[in-house]
Amino acid sequence: MRNRAFPILALLASASFGLPPAEAWAQEEPSADAVIATFEKLSGVHAGLRRNHAKGLCASGSFQASADAGALSASTLFSGQSVPVTARFSVSGPDPAVADTLKNPIGMALQFQLPGGELQNMTMIQVPVFLAAKPADFLELLQAQVPDPATGKTDPEKLKTYVANHPEFKNFAGWMATHNPPASYAETAFYSVHAFKFVDSGKKAQWVKWRFEPRDGEKFISDEEMTTLPKDFLAARLSERAQKGPILWDMVVVLGEKDDPIDNPTIPWPANRREIKAGTLTLTKVGEDAAGQCEDINYDPNLVSAGIETSPDPILAFRSSAYAVSYGKRLDEKAK
Repeated sequence: MRNRAFPILALLASASFGLPPAEAWAQEEPSADAVIATFEKLSGVHAGLRRNHAKGLCASGSFQASADAGALSASTLFSGQSVPVTARFSVSGPDPAVADTLKNPIGMALQFQLPGGELQNMTMIQVPVFLAAKPADFLELLQAQVPDPATGKTDPEKLKTYVANHPEFKNFAGWMATHNPPASYAETAFYSVHAFKFVDSGKKAQWVKWRFEPRDGEKFISDEEMTTLPKDFLAARLSERAQKGPILWDMVVVLGEKDDPIDNPTIPWPANRREIKAGTLTLTKVGEDAAGQCEDINYDPNLVSAGIETSPDPILAFRSSAYAVSYGKRLDEKAK
């Protein structure tokens, strides 16, 4: 099971999304334990590591907000002061040995240490949308990828059935099908996927999404490089880049309008929405030189500061319990 992408990604180039959905299943909220247990069936248990995004790299630096952001949210994240940040870059999936050259979504998680001991988390991926609208759908997708214990192989028919029955998957699938892995963690944008509410000092609210745009520009590896680059090239390149100087991303906040969905992360907002530059993330240390222990942080995106609120997105809400189960397991394993 090593060095492989999620099986669902093998269908991206050939999947048909025009098939009529089968009879809808009853949508019952799955338990976080069931989701984490299914992750463990995909490539086994790797003690002490996250059950998803197991492969990762720490970094640290700071964030400084713009005046425009301070006008939208009363959070001290946007006070204009330099705020310390502990970051973690990662490759999705439960296998810590997965190759960076495969088509797996990558992530950037940030924890901001705000004045007065307050914390703010942001957990993002390089894809603008998520792959499931509800926790039950997400669990169904994971279950479709569990290999047969006898053969060690995934049943492709289960994956085809999932795709046919879930047309909301097409936005994520379409993006992944047309993008190779990034040339570096420093050369890709990262998206919030979920909507959040910014509340200003006068209690005026604004629904937003955000992305972090790399100052180094976006670049993706070629088809040939997918077969020739080392399997851990992303970490190596980020470490090399950090030795040349600070790595910067601009935080761009997208302002939602009436009827923009705030509870379904599979649907992108229209491209013509107004945007503001909310600040700049600057990372100066990577890997063993990074301050803070990112591997011991639970990057639950529901941990927000005063002036920022979560949305009624069921996937976002579910991440708290799933992250907590994964976090508890790895802490227990490290203590043994």
